Amino acid sequence: MTISSALNNALSGLRASGKSSEIVSANIANASTPGYAARLLSLSPNGVTGGVTVNGVVRQTDPQLLADRRAASADFGRQSELTNFLRDYERILGTPDQAGSLAANIADFESSLIAASSRPDATERLTGAVNEARDLALSLNAATDQVQRARTNADQSIAAQVSRLNNALEEVQKINASIVKRGVQGEDTSSLLDMRQQVVDEISEMVPVRVLQRDQGAIALYSVGGALLLDGTPTDIGFTGATIVTANQSFEDGELSGLTINGFAVDISQDRGALRGGMLAAQFEIRDESAVEAQTKLDAMARDLIARFEDPTVDPTLAPGDPGLFTDNRAALDPLLEEGLAGRLLLNAAVDPQEGGEVWRLRDGIGATAPGNVGDSSLLQSLSEAIVAKRTTASGDFGAGQYAFAQLATSLIGEVGTERQYAEQRQSFSSAQLNELTERELANGVDTDSELQRLLIIEQAYAANARVIQTVDEMLDQLLRI
Repeated sequence: MTISSALNNALSGLRASGKSSEIVSANIANASTPGYAARLLSLSPNGVTGGVTVNGVVRQTDPQLLADRRAASADFGRQSELTNFLRDYERILGTPDQAGSLAANIADFESSLIAASSRPDATERLTGAVNEARDLALSLNAATDQVQRARTNADQSIAAQVSRLNNALEEVQKINASIVKRGVQGEDTSSLLDMRQQVVDEISEMVPVRVLQRDQGAIALYSVGGALLLDGTPTDIGFTGATIVTANQSFEDGELSGLTINGFAVDISQDRGALRGGMLAAQFEIRDESAVEAQTKLDAMARDLIARFEDPTVDPTLAPGDPGLFTDNRAALDPLLEEGLAGRLLLNAAVDPQEGGEVWRLRDGIGATAPGNVGDSSLLQSLSEAIVAKRTTASGDFGAGQYAFAQLATSLIGEVGTERQYAEQRQSFSSAQLNELTERELANGVDTDSELQRLLIIEQAYAANARVIQTVDEMLDQLLRI
């Protein structure tokens, strides 16, 4: 080996050691940075001039593990959104032991009617029964408000996610272009790949995606439902948000927006939707399925409640078609206008002092024009029997049996509680799966102990190459002295 070749070998080793130390330092500094993948310097022997050649920086990732973690993250986001909806809905319904809950208000109303019938002459007991009836109506109003608020929030979330999704796809397009440009120029693209991975992770939480490699480091994105999101240029995803979503608005009737891709409408169902599986699909599921089913049950309860007290056999002062103790926004029940009925449920103004009514009509009849016998409790007893009478519901899919009104509430609360428990189980499983995959991904990431060991080896290599240069320098000094 000549002196010049030895010197060239040492200099190339120093350059490789310096670059390696930079990479190790960057790995350690970014060990906790989201989306950062460990780097490794690729070296090869130079068979022409000797020494080593720096081939480039290798970004260490596991594509399959990354894809699995993204899918788990999307599923966890979806399950969390659905679970939160059920929790909020269950909370507004309450449990029988909670004051102000739907079941508690029904029980209080039943008790107040019994108390009033035992002392029909006591104005305070009539007032108490009227107040409990109003509270019962308000509890169904509040449940409807919660359900429609959830639908409104879901619609607004869809609009926000679609906007972010379009922007994120444009970001990936720009990063793709930068990666291709730097790759052609022979520059390191690792930082751009980290940035792109973070953006794709964000996209995948909203819409689970499949990543396909394209030439020169670019990627294409497809949803798991088969929709093209990005291949060269991004697609345009369209959605028109609603200011407020009401009970009588639905996607099927064309009153709420669906999704479009490049102007073409796409399926938004959870089972077959083009963008199914993530947080975006969860919001459609809440807006168009879960919350709609919840409202249907509430409306069926409101219909049953109105019908119980609208019957002339219960209150003989009512003519057919007259509103009873409970009304549809002061009017009689119209079976063809059931959507949103629980939100329109009101106490009859004739018995409500807050609306200028008189509480004695609870004892003497809604249609009574003057107070009757203060000792007559027959109507109050009929009202009390009406609330506990077992009837077949006209809607709501409560089953083929007959139910007292309190049993309808118990059935609804039990059903929501069961659905919430199942949702929490699915969320727990999804969370465990996501945590396991995340830990595996982190285990394949930056290992600071290993990086420090590599740094020691690099220092030794640096010192060895430096010693070669020093030796060459000493040899040249000796030759010059001769």
